[in-house]
Amino acid sequence: MPAPFSPKVITANALVEGDVVYLRADDRWTRRLAEAELLTDEAHAELRLIEASRRQSEVVGVYLADAAASAQGPQPVHFREAFRRTGPSNYFHGKQAEAL
Repeated sequence: MPAPFSPKVITANALVEGDVVYLRADDRWTRRLAEAELLTDEAHAELRLIEASRRQSEVVGVYLADAAASAQGPQPVHFREAFRRTGPSNYFHGKQAEAL
């Protein structure tokens, strides 16, 4: 028996800037995970993934990432996604510099 579907968000990297982005319910890309569409239905998630993957002029590396619902919007479940949303780790720039 397959495991039950766990909630997901669609994530990718912006083609020009390379920033981590998430797909919103209104089909716009956002750099804030809390604004991402939380997908709770497997068939709908697969359809949204196919649609997002066709947007090759905007993003690369599109995939579904596990997420959990919270009052502040979707939150990462795995370390990899928590790490990706903070931005580059080699020095303070981009999202890391803005947080200081």
